[in-house]
Amino acid sequence: MLQYDDSAFYFFALSSIIFYIVPSWYTILKKVSAALFSSDESIGAISRTTAEQKKAADLKKNSKGLKTLSSTGFLVNFGITVALTALFFWLYLSVQSDGEVNSFDPFTILGIDSGADLKEIKKAYKKMSLKYHPDKNPNNPQAEATFMMVAKAYEALVDPVAKENYEKYGNPDGKQSLAVSIGLPEFLLNTNNRNVVLVAYLIIMVGVIPFAVWSYYSNSSKFGEKDVMYDSYAWFHHNLNEHTLVKQLPETLAGSAEFRQRNMPKTSADKEEIAKILTKVRGSMNKPAYNHPVVLKGNVLLHAHLTRQTSVLSEASSDDLKYMLRTSNSLVDAMISVCKHQEALGAALNCIRFSQLMVQGMWLKDSELLQLPHFTENEVKHVVAKNIADYMKIPNGQKKGLKDFTEEQKADVFKTCELLPDITVESKVYVDDDEDDKVYEGDLCTVHVTLTRNNLASGEKVGLVHAPRFPFPRREAWWIVLGTKEGKIISIDKITNPNKVVEHKIKFLTPRVGTYEFDLYVMSNAYVGFDHKSSVELTSLDASTLPEYKVHPEDAELDDEPTLFEEMMNANVENDSDSEEEEDSDEEEEEEGGIRELTAAERKKIELQNARKKAASAGGDDSDSDDDEVQEVYNEEK
Repeated sequence: MLQYDDSAFYFFALSSIIFYIVPSWYTILKKVSAALFSSDESIGAISRTTAEQKKAADLKKNSKGLKTLSSTGFLVNFGITVALTALFFWLYLSVQSDGEVNSFDPFTILGIDSGADLKEIKKAYKKMSLKYHPDKNPNNPQAEATFMMVAKAYEALVDPVAKENYEKYGNPDGKQSLAVSIGLPEFLLNTNNRNVVLVAYLIIMVGVIPFAVWSYYSNSSKFGEKDVMYDSYAWFHHNLNEHTLVKQLPETLAGSAEFRQRNMPKTSADKEEIAKILTKVRGSMNKPAYNHPVVLKGNVLLHAHLTRQTSVLSEASSDDLKYMLRTSNSLVDAMISVCKHQEALGAALNCIRFSQLMVQGMWLKDSELLQLPHFTENEVKHVVAKNIADYMKIPNGQKKGLKDFTEEQKADVFKTCELLPDITVESKVYVDDDEDDKVYEGDLCTVHVTLTRNNLASGEKVGLVHAPRFPFPRREAWWIVLGTKEGKIISIDKITNPNKVVEHKIKFLTPRVGTYEFDLYVMSNAYVGFDHKSSVELTSLDASTLPEYKVHPEDAELDDEPTLFEEMMNANVENDSDSEEEEDSDEEEEEEGGIRELTAAERKKIELQNARKKAASAGGDDSDSDDDEVQEVYNEEK
């Protein structure tokens, strides 16, 4: 009979706990190591210019040190791990003292020393048998099981046969095939604990487990691709279309489902602050389409960042803005994917431009030169160059707008000009495995785009984006977009390759006969003013003008040869026909055998007829009698 066994439970609990605490401690130590020993470069806290020093210091403050481990999730997991680790060691010590699973030791069961004499054995047996006797412990299966073990232990020490079996096999009943126990603690059998066990079982099975499953499912079902909530996708689908402008996108981003709980104003002071900031940024805002408090607050905070007026924000509002900017990368990517689904080329390009402006902390009417450190509108007025790309090409000694700068500030500007991208874009159109350069209707056409970063040395990789006003590190990436003149998207992909030369292939089916001109855009995810636009021309020819394809005779012969499947089918047909022919031939042979192989009556008749003929030729008169005899024998045989 199976029984609950504390020793088996110890091993079961140890093996179960170790599956949690080992990966948990690994995660905890990894986070602690990252908080205390991670390099500045690994967390993006690098300052290549003095303008980046404040950003780097904030990243170190928020990403390094023990205070970075104060999140609720980390603390809860740490507490659970410590408690389970303490339980693990307690179970380990218990195993050390009582570690043999389902062991049978009569001395231990009776509570006596291994050298006890017969008198002590009988005394211990009498004491324990009275204590655990079923009559004194009604409806107590644990006491009943203990009573049986006491009787068994006494028998193993007193009865000669049982003692011999115990000494030889470890069991008084003789050799056992298998000793099995249930890895659960014995207190579950105690009737005094019955109600507690039942209530705990109901709580776990009816409450805890269903709640955990519901929580996991309800949380996971809210998120789609790129860890963006489905409600955000629905919001983007509702607000984005081919006519969406850049000035409308801050409000669209502010309405994302990720911000609805955090950006809800909770006090009258919050509402007053938002109203105060609104008066400062109203001139740069598009007329709000929604007056919902969450959307309005997010819209106002984003415009405070875009217009470089974050100094008026309180600490709480600054934290809310940072949370929005932290998740803006994935949300803008989701907005672009929605535009791709709608084939809205203009809206997708505006989303990319909006991402650039957020990273650099600029807005629509700002000059591209404001991406340079220490530059304001006053310095921009003295610059002759129309855009930042032209300004970068001017020798450092001839750059305008630096008259009032210190040498350190000038060095920052020169260093930034080295970090800003300088790219060359090349493209060509072809069909794979085609010897000529002609493209015919229905071909799988390839647009091969090559992006070369001229500001990188051979083998060098691009670093982080220079964006002092964006509070988080951002990797340089490029959007490669191919669209029609009618504003439809053919392909849009984000390229994150950091190498000097990056190649990207766009494949699509060649349209109907005619000449087409597509627009190819190569746009930065973080810099303003470095986008490239070029035209891709494609002439689709009539496929019917191609020379007729002639099959080589050997290929034609191969086509005539039966396939393996056909050979198998033919083999089955031949086998069937052979079997039918064999049956027919057997029947014919049987018929022929009936003619050749005469019966005994027929042979007797022929013999008698021959005998009659011989007698007739000899002059005998008994021919009639012979005929009668032959006929009689024949009739009898039949």
